Amino acid sequence: MENNNKAKILSAAQMASVSNISNLTNDRIEALAGGHGMVNIAIHTVANVIAEELLGGGSIAIRFADARQLPVENIIKKAIDTAKASGADGANAALLTAVLMYLAGTAAQVGIPAGNRKLGATCRMLAGVDRSGVSAIPTSKMNSKISAFPAVLAVNQAMLDGTLSPINGRDVPQNVGGSPLYGHSALGEDIIWPGIAKKGAEIGTKAMLDAMAGAGIRPDPLHAALFGAAAILEVIHPDAEVPEGEGRYGRTTSVRLVGKAAAETAGLPEKIHMHLTNQEFDTAQLVGDIGLILKDIGGPSVIGMMALAEILACFKEGISSGFSSGPVNAPLGHQGSYAVAVMKALLEENADPKEIAEQLVQERTANSLNPESALVSINIIARKADEVRLGPVTRLMIRATEPMRTKAIFTKASFTYDQLKEGKSLAEVVKALDDQRLLTVETQAGALFSEMTGEKVTVKVENLHSAARRTAKLVKKYWSFDPYVDMTVTLGEKKAVMEGFVHDIIPRVCQGECQDVAWAVPFAAGVMDELALAGCNILNVVIPVAVASALKLNDPSVLAEEAERAAYISVGIPGAKAHATEAGILASEIAEFMQTSYF
Repeated sequence: MENNNKAKILSAAQMASVSNISNLTNDRIEALAGGHGMVNIAIHTVANVIAEELLGGGSIAIRFADARQLPVENIIKKAIDTAKASGADGANAALLTAVLMYLAGTAAQVGIPAGNRKLGATCRMLAGVDRSGVSAIPTSKMNSKISAFPAVLAVNQAMLDGTLSPINGRDVPQNVGGSPLYGHSALGEDIIWPGIAKKGAEIGTKAMLDAMAGAGIRPDPLHAALFGAAAILEVIHPDAEVPEGEGRYGRTTSVRLVGKAAAETAGLPEKIHMHLTNQEFDTAQLVGDIGLILKDIGGPSVIGMMALAEILACFKEGISSGFSSGPVNAPLGHQGSYAVAVMKALLEENADPKEIAEQLVQERTANSLNPESALVSINIIARKADEVRLGPVTRLMIRATEPMRTKAIFTKASFTYDQLKEGKSLAEVVKALDDQRLLTVETQAGALFSEMTGEKVTVKVENLHSAARRTAKLVKKYWSFDPYVDMTVTLGEKKAVMEGFVHDIIPRVCQGECQDVAWAVPFAAGVMDELALAGCNILNVVIPVAVASALKLNDPSVLAEEAERAAYISVGIPGAKAHATEAGILASEIAEFMQTSYF
């Protein structure tokens, strides 16, 4: 009898919790479905369109054809319309579509002069937006953000100073300048354009690195390289042939020379590899091609560029500031990299969805500070995207991550039931679950950092609470806005004890103080990033409240308040109480109905 009653309670709690996918996270994913704040849902839906079209036999080739329209434009238009329906405005829709089409295999440029087609320009025109110029494009938000203006300024200043080109334009004879004698000869192809490509990309990229540092932003090599490339591509002939030995005639343009110089200046690796497929990309070509897309794309916004960063987090080397494939589990508005990787995997010859799903789980959990949150987060955002525009990419992501979500929910529900039956309070249950969450993060961090450094690393979190330096009511209730925490990190024989880590130690290290513990800050910061963003997964609150509500232990709103107060890790930001209350009310109603016999 008891087993039967437990089964009914667990079933009621579990079904109530998953009845509304939004109840499993404090992130505002319903808003995301309309593009409010982020446009990463559009990454998933556009990936769905591209994969669906190509698996159905469509072509994404851009050809040097004497035609008004190419078949690929139909796919581009569908993708742009889908992105707009997912909350992206025209310029952001054009950007996401162009980059995803490029990563799927579409050429960034084809042909010269008549019939010349560029992917970025094609997407911009089909999206119905104007070109803006590179200087108006912002970086993604990296705490702060800046535009590409520093790169454009540096390139233009070099032009004014006469240091950009190896040949002064005043020395170019009449009837040579502007003619094929310049454009298809040693003058242009071997001297001027290679010189401008290298010099312009170098100074544009360096200007971006310096400008980011000057704005208090940690310099981001990929952003700098992309903007450095885009800035000089506004000047240089992007379809020009390259000198012998620099590439294949008719296939390699000055875009690669620009990308190579920008990537080298930024310190990016020569080759990068896609998650899941391990496909190798030439970094120089990728930087040049995406720089070319940015030159032509129009005026994407900060959130569009944040989505671009998450798209480019699809590479294993971690070159992007996007972090949806890294150790820290990103807020759901940042999730996007694995939609790209799944799209690519599905498009491979003889792709096996089951194998792709298994590899996704293996890869994502292997480098995560919290494997449960990593897969639950993918599941939640994929489900929400699938509501907007279903397709093979989101379907596979759900299939891959559903076992972890189901196991996590069942395990927490069963633990809660048993503990409550033993006389434990709901607060004690929730605290125990969050204790385990913290231990998981500390353990995973130690293992990952030890593997990275080759020495044993431990990270310990103590005395975590709210209001380190502020007095506002909201800050006192939700610790993530102003955390007080003491951190201890060991690396081999070295040990750093950092009291007041976030509000005291970090600012002092950034100002040149506390240099004896500066080595330990990145390790401790990674762990605190994970904890501060824990609201992406609030199962530790919602599931216990659903079980307790099904058991009729109290009103769901009262239980939710108790659980939220006890969740010292999972509730760093508001929202859990409302979600838990909704799940609790439904769990109570389901449990009551299950006790009724109609047959």
